[in-house]
Amino acid sequence: MTNTSHKRDKLYNRDYYLWLEETAQLLKDRNLEKLDVVNLVEEIQDMGRSEKRAIESNLVVLFLHLLKYKYQPDKSWKSTIREHRRRLKKAFEDSPSLKGYFVAVFKECYLDGREQAADETGLPLATFPIESPFTSEETLNPNYLPE
Repeated sequence: MTNTSHKRDKLYNRDYYLWLEETAQLLKDRNLEKLDVVNLVEEIQDMGRSEKRAIESNLVVLFLHLLKYKYQPDKSWKSTIREHRRRLKKAFEDSPSLKGYFVAVFKECYLDGREQAADETGLPLATFPIESPFTSEETLNPNYLPE
């Protein structure tokens, strides 16, 4: 490790925000030889993982509230359903390739939402179907509510 890259690595660990600012400036200036490439690559990979975690988190919460809406008489879950649909829509507008990830984790997220719905409602887990009663289209449709 060169002295410059060692300094950048130390900066990354000491002051993350300053490291971001300096890295952005180095990129703008096309001063690529001074970049902390190791940490930059790691950050870019982490950003992708973070986007995927956000899809999963929003989808689980969406399933949770769709199930609560369907199986509990209290219909107050609409605003949370709307909010998480909005978040997913925005994520897909910003990164259309995440739609494929949404499809890939759909079943897993439904099962997680199903478990949370049982926990939060106090209803037996068997109350909620093992397979999602909602299609991926219904799940994202801003006008769909399960009745």
